Amino acid sequence: MCVSDKKKTAWKSGVTLIGVILGCILLNIIGSKTNAALGLPLYIDDIGTVLAAVLGGYIPCITVGFFTNILNGLSDSFTTYYCIISVLIAVAAVSFAEKMRRIKVPYILLGVLCFAFIGGVVGGVLTWLINGLSFGEGFAVDMAASVNNVLPMGYFASNLLSAFLIDLVDKALVTVIALVIYKLLPHKVLDDVQTQSWYYITVFDKTKNHNRKFLSLRLKTTLVIAVSITLVASAAIGISIVHYHNSTVAEFEADGKFIAKMIAENFDASRVDEYLQKGSAAEGYAEVEELLKTAVEFSPKVKYAYIYRVEEDGTHVVFDIDTSELEGDEAGEVIQYDSSIRKHKDRFLAGEAIPTDITNDEYGWLLSIYEPVEDNTGKVQCYIGVDMDMSRVRSDEFSFLAKIISLFLGFLILIRTYAVWMAERHIIRPVNSIAHVSRHSGYDTPEAREKWLKMLDALNIRTGDEIETLYEEYKTAARNTVRYIEETQRKSEQLAKMQNGLILVLADMVESRDQCTGDHVFKTAAYTEIILRQMQKDGFYAEQLSEEYIDEVVRSAPLHDVGKIAVSDVILNKPGRLTDEEFRIMQSHTTEGGKIIEKAMALVDEDSGYLNEAKNLALYHHEKWNGKGYPTGLKEEEIPLSARVMAVADVFDALVSRRSYKEPFTIEKALDIIRTDAGTHFDPLVAQAFLNAEDEVRRVAKMQMEP
Repeated sequence: MCVSDKKKTAWKSGVTLIGVILGCILLNIIGSKTNAALGLPLYIDDIGTVLAAVLGGYIPCITVGFFTNILNGLSDSFTTYYCIISVLIAVAAVSFAEKMRRIKVPYILLGVLCFAFIGGVVGGVLTWLINGLSFGEGFAVDMAASVNNVLPMGYFASNLLSAFLIDLVDKALVTVIALVIYKLLPHKVLDDVQTQSWYYITVFDKTKNHNRKFLSLRLKTTLVIAVSITLVASAAIGISIVHYHNSTVAEFEADGKFIAKMIAENFDASRVDEYLQKGSAAEGYAEVEELLKTAVEFSPKVKYAYIYRVEEDGTHVVFDIDTSELEGDEAGEVIQYDSSIRKHKDRFLAGEAIPTDITNDEYGWLLSIYEPVEDNTGKVQCYIGVDMDMSRVRSDEFSFLAKIISLFLGFLILIRTYAVWMAERHIIRPVNSIAHVSRHSGYDTPEAREKWLKMLDALNIRTGDEIETLYEEYKTAARNTVRYIEETQRKSEQLAKMQNGLILVLADMVESRDQCTGDHVFKTAAYTEIILRQMQKDGFYAEQLSEEYIDEVVRSAPLHDVGKIAVSDVILNKPGRLTDEEFRIMQSHTTEGGKIIEKAMALVDEDSGYLNEAKNLALYHHEKWNGKGYPTGLKEEEIPLSARVMAVADVFDALVSRRSYKEPFTIEKALDIIRTDAGTHFDPLVAQAFLNAEDEVRRVAKMQMEP
């Protein structure tokens, strides 16, 4: 066969392979979408994988399994992490493919059981790890609960059994559909596939080893690739896990310090002795206790909050609130040092800052923050302790590790399969051909040498790489050793690039962070700019309305409700009317917002007009022109202008927006309310500017109201 014919054959082989892969991936996606449309509790996403197995073997089958998950992951990233499950099902499908093609029912049933075990049991364990040692929710979990009621076997086992049973039905359906499609394919298509070089390349080495002292070339190739990628990936995974752990601990520490400082700012250290002596009978004791309870409820990360005074005779309890897991100690009680306090006893007694401490004892895995509280003289009277629950960190790390390893293993098997194929086609078969000629040729006579040369010429090896070079050099007595080395180095560089690419893919998984904001901040910012521009146009407050000022207010407008981070979701999303206590807590979002921005301002060396306006907005946007607002009851121009503007924008948006407790008002009704409340709730000039810009207001309101 001439070189041009070999190139045409290689091109045709590649086109056929791509066609089989794309067609089978499309079958998987169609099956998955059909299942979703019908609302079945199945998956039906392996039809193409099984078909590729019986049609062409490991090369198309594993490729289809891997890239189906990658493509589905574009719409549902969770699917990406199940690459290893699809790839393992692909490997199993090829193992049973020969019997399946001949419709050997016992082997088909055995194959279905194997597929269901991989998809249900192995996939179930992976789901458990990815969901943070939980199976999440859905039909399988509900079915598991029913199974457990009938046959008690525990949460884990019942969920695995449920997943296996569902997958058993799914894989039986998938296998039947795939075999029906295979039997309906024209013989021309099957003959075309079966003549390709990639057809049924095996994963395991089945060739005879003529020298038992050495590993086969196929196995060596596999080992080099597998070991190289595994070492690099292991390093990347290790670095990623360490980075993830450290960043998580740092996040817990930052949250704990924030909560401790928040408590410290609202605690009077000069009354510690009174609290120790009188306990709950002391004036203000209940308020401090409520503050600690709020701190615990502030974040699911907080497990305990307490106030201690550490002295030589032990730990004196000032406050220690009860939790669902542990009853707190009484005020004035002296208890033994716990492990954290014992470790830093001298620092506590000296009134020094205490470093963050992580312990794992009978109270759980805790990260402890101790904030010293000083009186007016600067003497530390007590320490505020906040214990952060670190138990969820481990499940999160298991989930993160499971995702990385799952993706890596699927990728490794895919690369290994293609590497074996390339080695088989371009290295192993040509080398074995040369070795065969050498074994059956002689060198001692001219006839033998001539025969040997003719046999070598008859091989006509045209691989287009170093094997062809080796072949040519073998015929001419090793003429091109240097070129072979250079070509090998080039391929090594390609492998190195592939490894670096894998590191980037794995490392990138830990770089992303979720961020969620509602439409409210965008709408109020838009209304704020409309009001400021209209006031500028109307000549209201001209001495204040510089371009710089308008820019600062508009930029800081989205921060006006930042203090709601301190308000429970239960209160924020309550559909009904708030109780007096709930409303008081809701009102605290103004002062909490001010504190948050004050902390940010403390970190900035230079005066920041942007943060100053953000503080004004957060603190005072619920003040009223007549002085009946909150939190401080400012009136008229005592209220910063930016907050008076935000008051109009905030109320209008609340009126025309759908909330959990009300339907939206019409724009006309909302404008009437603004007009009516001008001079009582709102600055009359600000309200007038808002009404003067009615066309712009309506445009923004209608645009935001569109679905």
